[in-house]
Amino acid sequence: MAMRLFSSSPPPPLLSGPNTTALFSIRLRRARPLVSAAAAGGPERDGGRYDAEAVGVGPFDRRMEEIAKKVPLFEPAMGEPPAAADRPLPINLELWLHRAKVHTRKYEFTDAEKLLDKCMLYWPEDGRPYVALGKLYSKQSRFDKARAVYEKGCQATQGENPYIWQCWAVLESRGGNPRRARELFDAATVADAKHIAAWHGWAILEIKQGNIKKARNLLAKGLKCCGGNEYIYQTLALLEARAERFEQARTLFQQATQCNPKSCASWLSWAQVEMRAENNVMARKLFEKAVQASPKNRFSWHVWALFEANQGNTDKARKLLKIGHAVNPRDPVILQSLALLEYNCSSPNVARVLFRKASQIDPKHQPVWIAWGWMEWKEGNERTARSLYQRALSVNSTNECAARCLQAWGVLEQRAGNYTAARRLLRSSLNINSQSEVTWLTWAALEEEQGDPVRAEEIRDLYFQQRIEVVDDASWVMGFLDIIDPALDSVKKLLNIDQTFGPGRQDNVRSATDQGRTTTRTSAAGELSGGSTAEGSSTPDLNGVDDSQAVGNTREAENDFDVDSFIRRRLAVDPAELDALLEGSDPRRVVSERRTRRLTRKPLPLLPVP
Repeated sequence: MAMRLFSSSPPPPLLSGPNTTALFSIRLRRARPLVSAAAAGGPERDGGRYDAEAVGVGPFDRRMEEIAKKVPLFEPAMGEPPAAADRPLPINLELWLHRAKVHTRKYEFTDAEKLLDKCMLYWPEDGRPYVALGKLYSKQSRFDKARAVYEKGCQATQGENPYIWQCWAVLESRGGNPRRARELFDAATVADAKHIAAWHGWAILEIKQGNIKKARNLLAKGLKCCGGNEYIYQTLALLEARAERFEQARTLFQQATQCNPKSCASWLSWAQVEMRAENNVMARKLFEKAVQASPKNRFSWHVWALFEANQGNTDKARKLLKIGHAVNPRDPVILQSLALLEYNCSSPNVARVLFRKASQIDPKHQPVWIAWGWMEWKEGNERTARSLYQRALSVNSTNECAARCLQAWGVLEQRAGNYTAARRLLRSSLNINSQSEVTWLTWAALEEEQGDPVRAEEIRDLYFQQRIEVVDDASWVMGFLDIIDPALDSVKKLLNIDQTFGPGRQDNVRSATDQGRTTTRTSAAGELSGGSTAEGSSTPDLNGVDDSQAVGNTREAENDFDVDSFIRRRLAVDPAELDALLEGSDPRRVVSERRTRRLTRKPLPLLPVP
């Protein structure tokens, strides 16, 4: 017969104090042997329950039994973070984040999402899984889920992680919600005043909105809170160059290059500013510094080649583009510029081969199709040009490249005499980009050609009425230079830096990318006269080079930089084999080799199951 746990006296009253929990746990521990005894041959259990009457349990014990059945023991509620003792080792967080990054690169989004969810479950206070998952959703255009992840991350980290706020702000900025983006950038700077990316991203947002003075103030605050930073110095230098204050721009570029001597983008940005100031000798030296800082950077060789092409150094430009292609065989922009150069100097058949290779490397690169269509139109193949323009619009019909494609197509129809179609195409281009002066003037010229000068004047007036002019206040510059670098003795010393001193260095890939792909553009007069080149990435104007001026610029200074020995030493490329590398390159083989390299990676380590 089973033993009685308690006497037959009436149960004591329920306690309402801190000892109630201790009593509850003691009675549960004492009741455990009954369960094993019943399993060994005692009273039979019904559905996992033992008979309380058979063992002589009183009313108090029955009530405690009912309470114990409702309390989940050793099982945390779903969605709540597990206890620290139940977590996997911290190294698993790093491994899971790395594996999620690998899955994302291989476009295995489902596997990456599962790993990041596990990271957020076990380490909800770490902000990296939220940032990675939000970027993963943004890459898939699932912006609502990305916002939800960022909001959850801000709540889990109690608003103290500036990286989540900043990524959320960038998402809202790209989505066309600048007011919400400003609030989120502000929250990021409040969470961490030394988070330089928040200050810089907020300033870029204000620049895009035309608030130049506000952007300057934000960049100045970033320098005060974070000290000297290459990205801020470079952005300020580009603002000064936009306002044609080249002395201040050089000073800021010098500061940026001192922060990061191994950066390529600052050298390129500085070189393009010198190009704008018509200081070609200094620009060439800066391009040399850029390729020395980053020999495998595709923008350094590409932009330098465009500079030499505009100076009339066709052979050198062709050589630089071939070097860029040998280093970056998967870049369609280099082949696009090389195709335009060959069309201008060699033959359209060579250009067609290069255009075809570029389109096979990246079929979704719109400027390649636009430039190819422009070349076919110049050769008189209007039907082929229309099909190429249509192929470009099939990739994306709402971005800036689509606006340029529609404008070029409108010029084609205008020259062909299809004025109704030309008006429709030009109007569609302006619906995407209403600030394009070339498109407005092309439309006005079309109306004048049709004998309607009144309508042409109305179109010009409409353009000047809706044009947005950004006015920059130059009086603020002197006050800013006082605080730009406390290490300098005075503003006078800052402004009297010798301009022949070796150029500076820095790294802002975004601005280098944007400027590198839009270095040379055709003028409005060239568009109206029939030279409707695509104003997109890397579409150079190679027809307007004065040969005599080019020869004079070439002989301005002797260049002591040997490109051949440099690429032999740093890139292991033989200059005599550049033509063979270009002719023998197969875009399909390049793609297959890249996929093979992905498949033959070392297997990831097996992780313990938590």
